[in-house]
Amino acid sequence: PTSAQVSAVPQPGRFRYTLDNDVLTTEQRQFYEDNGYLLIKKLVSDEDIERFRKEFVRICKREVKPPGAMIMKNESLKSQYGQSEKVVNKVQDFQEDKELFRYCTLPEVLKYVECFTGPNIMAMHTMLINKLPDSDTQTFLHPMHQDLHYFPFRPAARIVCSWTAMERADQDNGCLVVQPGTHKQPLKPHGYPQWEGKTNKLFHGLLHEDEKIPKVHLVMEKGDTVFFHPLLIHGSGINKTSGFRKSISCHFASSECYYIDVKNTSQEHLEKELVEMVHKKYNATSVELRDIWNFRARLVQGERINL
Repeated sequence: PTSAQVSAVPQPGRFRYTLDNDVLTTEQRQFYEDNGYLLIKKLVSDEDIERFRKEFVRICKREVKPPGAMIMKNESLKSQYGQSEKVVNKVQDFQEDKELFRYCTLPEVLKYVECFTGPNIMAMHTMLINKLPDSDTQTFLHPMHQDLHYFPFRPAARIVCSWTAMERADQDNGCLVVQPGTHKQPLKPHGYPQWEGKTNKLFHGLLHEDEKIPKVHLVMEKGDTVFFHPLLIHGSGINKTSGFRKSISCHFASSECYYIDVKNTSQEHLEKELVEMVHKKYNATSVELRDIWNFRARLVQGERINL
């Protein structure tokens, strides 16, 4: 058959990045296979999104203080707006916040996650991003990167990110930008981009970006959810509007994944940076990268095997 015709007959070994079940159509599996991402419309309800938004505002106002959560702020706006959502651009590691963590256990999300990870599912990394208006300084531009750069576990094909738009995301307010098909490439060296005074801590980007690879802007409506492979090269633009662009996401992995040693790899400098941060924050002395991930990881379905 030509590439435009998709055979509906399962062919063993044809799909590298998805598992056999009756959730995804053959066309959807082929799309993920070719492109490294799959967009599902209106997956998360408005009611759930409203609950997540309210909880985020409570965290911003310090009415709720989830243990272990990293709350990233634009300090320069603090004097102007105090403790409010106009200052906080990200809540990372919200696994101890019962309300936000509900996102990682939503049956409608896990139903799709299982297509990539299999039945034993760990929620490994959680984020609620509040992209602030940013027309001049480009502080919240996220350089093109591969998420696997941050993860010391493999295999990559059993890891997937679920990313849900909490309101419409488009080119004006800094939607996700992906380079389809790049999930088939190896993990590339990352580091801080050469932007003067415009880098956020741990916002690493590709050191050498191939501008020839086409980029696709993922325009999404509230509740739309994109699932993508950890090697897919992606980033997001700046928010040129006066509003906020919120999204909630979780990286899931099969609990059968295993930890790797990142020494002498392109991920080694990331381990040093993260370990230093943990030393400072918790005064912990002997910490390894896998300890940090063990602390973050939560079983959400099935049984915990390796991770």
